[in-house]
Amino acid sequence: MQSESPTSSIIVCTYQRAESLRETLAALKALEIAPGRSVEFIVVDNNSSDHTRQVVEQCQGDWPALRYEFEGAQGLSHARNHGIVCARGDTILFTDDDVLPAPDWLEQTIAGLERYGADACGGYIAPIWEAPPPAWLTERFYGFLAVRTDREDDYPIDSPSLAPFGANMAFRRAVFDKVGLFDTERGRKGKVLASGEDGEMFERILAAGMKAVFLGRSRVRHKVEAFRMTKAYIRRWRRQTSRNLALSKGLPGSRRIFNIPLYLFPQFLRAVGRMIGARFSASADEAFNREIIVFHFIGTFEGLFKARTSPRA
Repeated sequence: MQSESPTSSIIVCTYQRAESLRETLAALKALEIAPGRSVEFIVVDNNSSDHTRQVVEQCQGDWPALRYEFEGAQGLSHARNHGIVCARGDTILFTDDDVLPAPDWLEQTIAGLERYGADACGGYIAPIWEAPPPAWLTERFYGFLAVRTDREDDYPIDSPSLAPFGANMAFRRAVFDKVGLFDTERGRKGKVLASGEDGEMFERILAAGMKAVFLGRSRVRHKVEAFRMTKAYIRRWRRQTSRNLALSKGLPGSRRIFNIPLYLFPQFLRAVGRMIGARFSASADEAFNREIIVFHFIGTFEGLFKARTSPRA
């Protein structure tokens, strides 16, 4: 434990990725830290059954700023909230257990927050491909892999649709004091790929009149395993995320069948028709994109149907 109070806290939430976490910690230990800045590093173990704790303890031998925390409630949002509560820094940065931050990531992120007077930010996420990506896996699908390479400049995040990914985002502590913690009904839970917690957080930040920016020079690299470069993985991600969003947010409409607004059914049928047509006339990535839209509807139907008995519905 550091004797002085840290000015910044870096949080890594982890689940069942001990050896990948070891590489992430090596990259974090190599970060450039400006004179006078005190940083703490917090690993939140989200109920792992592998040797995650041993990896952290091995690293702690010559790294007193590294802390280990355990969160037994399954879910990325639970783990992030645990880290926020434990953190002592005024600036809180997040990255993941399969990410390698650039040496200047910390300093670029803090400098960007200060330069724009921002309350929250996200940054550039480059892929580390475990295998060559297939031809259909174009940049339009990078969001499913938590990769963001579409722009390298700085720009305002003025819509939840522009929310950064958890592999590279940072907040002033005052943000959580004002808008609360991450929604634990959203986000990945174990092997369930549901998402949406980042966008919902930035939705609250913007609604509260706070400022968020994207920083092109705040950079990390994200490992993309071969199994994630498959259509099956992306279908599952889209279906589970859409189901989670429908369950937590719902949709408007008074005329319903099994809690599903009637207007969704013709939209779904048109999407199916476009998907079928694309198999004969569109490029490989466009054909798969139309298929993913169908899986969005399927997940939405599942979430709305389940929400019939949900107290959040």
